[in-house]
Amino acid sequence: MMSKPYSAALPIARIVLKILIVLNWLSGAAILALLVVMPNQQWIMAAFDLSPSPETERLIMGMRAIAVLGLVVVPLSYVVLKRLLAIVESVRAGDPFVATNASRLQAIAWALLALQLLSIVIGTIAKALSTPAHPLNLDAGFSINGWLAVLLTFVLARVFAEGALMREDLERTV
Repeated sequence: MMSKPYSAALPIARIVLKILIVLNWLSGAAILALLVVMPNQQWIMAAFDLSPSPETERLIMGMRAIAVLGLVVVPLSYVVLKRLLAIVESVRAGDPFVATNASRLQAIAWALLALQLLSIVIGTIAKALSTPAHPLNLDAGFSINGWLAVLLTFVLARVFAEGALMREDLERTV
């Protein structure tokens, strides 16, 4: 009987994913705290060195809208991280090509698609708010790598589904 090759990547991935899940929820709590206990407009103006103007009000409202969209990112990221952790656990158990993992990958793909769409919306808001006097530079908008990840994940989900079907067929014939 052949032993399975050891990979340090799996234990590391497991730890990193667990840390990312906690950090994801903490970032959501921080965003929520900023929205709920949002400092008054004077504090925001001082923090961002803004002078009173109609542009300032628009900028503050836009930043609040971006923060609300940031709250939507948290559960979507949780979907990705939690399902990826479950896939890592199934690989550790030696049973990755199962229909459950295909479903997990499908859910990850849909969540990544939603995250990419949100990134475009956030980037559009930031671009609309940004002025030469008050540039709003966010790492958001269209990302070719993000869209490739979405496509790759949908394809990988299909590969896992086919692998699970082939495995079931093999088990029935043996």
